[in-house]
Amino acid sequence: MLKLEQLRIPVIAAINGFALGGGLELALSCHIRFASDKAKMGQPEVNLGIIPGYGATQRLPRLIGKAKAIELIISAKTIDAQTALSIGLVNEVFPHEHLMDRTIEFVNLVLSKGPLAVKAAIDCIDMSDKLPLTDGLAYESKVFGEVCGTQDFKEGTTAFLEKRQAKFIAK
Repeated sequence: MLKLEQLRIPVIAAINGFALGGGLELALSCHIRFASDKAKMGQPEVNLGIIPGYGATQRLPRLIGKAKAIELIISAKTIDAQTALSIGLVNEVFPHEHLMDRTIEFVNLVLSKGPLAVKAAIDCIDMSDKLPLTDGLAYESKVFGEVCGTQDFKEGTTAFLEKRQAKFIAK
């Protein structure tokens, strides 16, 4: 799951039913989580006398805050999609029958963007957990400079000025 989380391409989960235990931990490893209005999520491991073992004790507090993560993990409560949305566990909730279409629509939106810029943005955002603010800002500035030297930057800027869709080539 760490390798999934460390991918520099967007990893998007579409939660269409139950995401309990390892299933939710898999979704927590994704950059973005969309859910069906019928989705249910939770970490029921303490019911078995164990703890989550695939990263929930580390990822969940970073995502929704320590107190809420402790509550969900030690109570083993299962929550619905609207509750997950309200605590920041999922990015958006869609009607069950539209979940995949809306997820694919979002994927296509991201695919229309500069791939090097998307990768660099994910990299910088991930570094925000690892670096103090001043070091993170310096890192972002360095990566910004690198991205500004790409053909994709030139194409994106030219397309913007010419009021047309950019044709990125990932170079």
